Amino acid sequence: MFLRRSKAMATADSAPKGRSTPILAASAEHYVLSRPLHPAYPTGIDHVDFGLGCFWGAERLFWQLGRGIWITAVGYQGGFTVNPTYDEVCTGTTGHAETVRVAFDPAVISFEALLATFWESHDPTQGYRQGNDVGTQYRSTIYTSTADQLQTAEASRAAYASALQARGFGPITTEIRDAPPFYFAEASHQQYLAKVPHGYCGLAGTGVACPMPGASPLERETIAG
Repeated sequence: MFLRRSKAMATADSAPKGRSTPILAASAEHYVLSRPLHPAYPTGIDHVDFGLGCFWGAERLFWQLGRGIWITAVGYQGGFTVNPTYDEVCTGTTGHAETVRVAFDPAVISFEALLATFWESHDPTQGYRQGNDVGTQYRSTIYTSTADQLQTAEASRAAYASALQARGFGPITTEIRDAPPFYFAEASHQQYLAKVPHGYCGLAGTGVACPMPGASPLERETIAG
């Protein structure tokens, strides 16, 4: 997960074609929460996919929110290769970002609270990198599953951009759009930092707080740690 150097976005013509068989077994379960990783999710559970650099630390960030989180999972998204491998994604030729899927109960934890966690836990102004992790796979993304999520995410980007600008940061580069196909990563990457507690985590925020107009006082306290 260190110093990947491919900084040019791949094209459909140059990307590996991939494979018809998914990388992760259909029976896979969350190592911490002991629930199935694959959908369908229970009634009332929504999901969103976030990219904020190396997906090991990003996934732990969200499952540790606790109440309201159904499952988290890591995968590859936004590129061209079908069912890519980690090694393929690391070449920068697939066009995929490393992302974390967050399936959550909006009656318990709001989408706005997840967005605040997302914005505050990385630097969304860095383009194709996060800190020492360099490459298109580390870009900042929000891939939404509903029209309401898309609208809310775009509004939160505008609000956080103003907060960042006031502190001297540049423009946000985060890609926000309807979710492209989510390809589950290999089992060894799922909940990696629960299996390897002292493994690499490159998450680092800007220190700028995100406005949370739709979040409850309890959620604000949870996000603040």
